[in-house]
Amino acid sequence: MGAKLSRVQVIAAYPITPQSKIPETLVKYVESGELGAEFIRVESEHSALTVCISASTVGARVFTATSANGLAYMHEQLHWAAGARLPIVMALANRGLGAPWTIFNDMQDSISQRDTGWMQIYCRDNQEILDSILMGYKISEQVHVPMMVCFDGFVLSHTVMPVEIPEQEQVDAFLPPYVPHLQVDGPEPININPVMLAEPRANAQGVACPSYMGFRMRLQETLEKAGEVIAKVGGEFGKIFGRSYDCLLWEYKTEEADTILLTMGSLTNEASLAVDMLREKGHKTGVVGLRVFRPFPAQQLRQALSGAKQVVIFDKNISYGNEGATCTETKAALFEGGLRPSIANYIVGLGGKPVAASDLEGATLEFLGMKGRVNGPQWLGISV
Repeated sequence: MGAKLSRVQVIAAYPITPQSKIPETLVKYVESGELGAEFIRVESEHSALTVCISASTVGARVFTATSANGLAYMHEQLHWAAGARLPIVMALANRGLGAPWTIFNDMQDSISQRDTGWMQIYCRDNQEILDSILMGYKISEQVHVPMMVCFDGFVLSHTVMPVEIPEQEQVDAFLPPYVPHLQVDGPEPININPVMLAEPRANAQGVACPSYMGFRMRLQETLEKAGEVIAKVGGEFGKIFGRSYDCLLWEYKTEEADTILLTMGSLTNEASLAVDMLREKGHKTGVVGLRVFRPFPAQQLRQALSGAKQVVIFDKNISYGNEGATCTETKAALFEGGLRPSIANYIVGLGGKPVAASDLEGATLEFLGMKGRVNGPQWLGISV
């Protein structure tokens, strides 16, 4: 519905569980005439993103969706889309990567692509999926960087819950038609993405053009500033639709909390229940959920954690040989700000292993009993 309301013009996707229902539904909209878009059938996820890159380059608003190994198959083209500064929006139903095979949820797929130059937003529920798709286009088309809208496979993708669907007129007022920033044809055609050299070179008009490293620097600078655009667009969204997303984090009962549970995605809901349970036992706990992972909201995270003595980080991923990626990024952000709370990292939910609020409560109590002495990531709820 988010893609349909955004009036996308080109859709290309390849089926992979649990995201297959997305292109199946969109093709029905196209065939019925409800959505005036081209649906292009392809033979692989690599081709799906290639089609989106080509269509976006010539000025279309495009959409795709995938999961897990499908995203991994797109890896080369993820770099290409970001480097070409194309405002593509992708729905990603998070699923564990093979081998061994699983069709169930964790965040290893999107986390493993965090360095490709895409923005990444993580959703707590189905309303946020719809809203984030709508905001994703407005954000991406301003900063010229693609965006992944990530949500937990099966946990959200196959769960029915109430969702408020806005009127098309409201969306049109919020999201104007896409005005391409590239002009590949016309009176002054341009050459896009040629082989770059290590030093700047003058173009045919004698104007110095960036080197390869110069392009990389510009992409980094854009992403560093993109958080401001994400927050601004989230605030504009709130004024029209009544649901504001003007912060890059979610916070729950963080006032005067000395222990913070840090999560992402739908796990934030379980963490909020765990905090309620912990507070009933007299523990001053709160939740911080990362809504935006790229660009990483380091400054906002430092502010949210500034009063914490302990931080318990729950990761649905593992950076092999180190720890959960959220933990590493959080430590770096806190170090930069001179903050030194005790930190525990729990690896949870890989391959769809259920994670209940009571599990998060138990892990937090375990950590508090250790009095801050934790070495390396802890694997929650698994013995072999």
